[in-house]
Amino acid sequence: MKKLKARLDAEVARRNCSEEICENKPDPLMIARSFGDECNALTCALFAYGNVRAIVGFLRSLENGLINMDEENIMKSVEGKYYRFQNSEDIAQWFITLRRLKLNGGVEEAFRQGYDQGGVLEGLDALIETLYDLNPYRSQGYAFLIGKPIKKSSSPSAMKRIMMYLRWMVRHDTLDMGLWSVMPSSELIMPLDTHTFHVSTKLGLLKRKQCDLKAALELTENLKKFDPLDPIKYDFALYRLGQEGII
Repeated sequence: MKKLKARLDAEVARRNCSEEICENKPDPLMIARSFGDECNALTCALFAYGNVRAIVGFLRSLENGLINMDEENIMKSVEGKYYRFQNSEDIAQWFITLRRLKLNGGVEEAFRQGYDQGGVLEGLDALIETLYDLNPYRSQGYAFLIGKPIKKSSSPSAMKRIMMYLRWMVRHDTLDMGLWSVMPSSELIMPLDTHTFHVSTKLGLLKRKQCDLKAALELTENLKKFDPLDPIKYDFALYRLGQEGII
């Protein structure tokens, strides 16, 4: 395990640079960083599924300042837009919800309501439930975007997009934004996707066969053996190793 830790530490150091997220290596995080605030970053994270160039292209196509518009102008500004499972109505309603969230204290405050009661997973449930409470609109695309509260799921998914968002908000380095103070980096949970799942399995960091929340928690605990204070610093390196076909 010492050799593996040394290898991963080297990957983390090598990839913790601005060149790692650029036009040649696009990532939704570079759009989130250009906005520099928690609300627009949440949009970047939740739409981060599918082809990365398509994700970045869609995010760039959105008009700046959408969440500061009134709801009628939000509807007009996204008319005709769509992204995979979300049609223009889903997108408009998302920005209406996000606008209301911002006016009601913001993302960190919604997360804090649950986190203070029971930790990270309770915080995520509180945030997701708040998003649904703020807007009665429902559709398949809208529900896919926001996700399902953990306590309402019999088999919770890894929740990769929202875990990635927490990483962006809590950690602070050349890549991650570090805008929140609600929790320490030691409590973050691995944003597990198929790339990270397969790489971690091949490296012997993960035994669970299903890419779900239990696997994300298992991988997080194993990475804490390498760095108990900042286990998720390995996320981006593991992801790139899989994405680039190195492992």
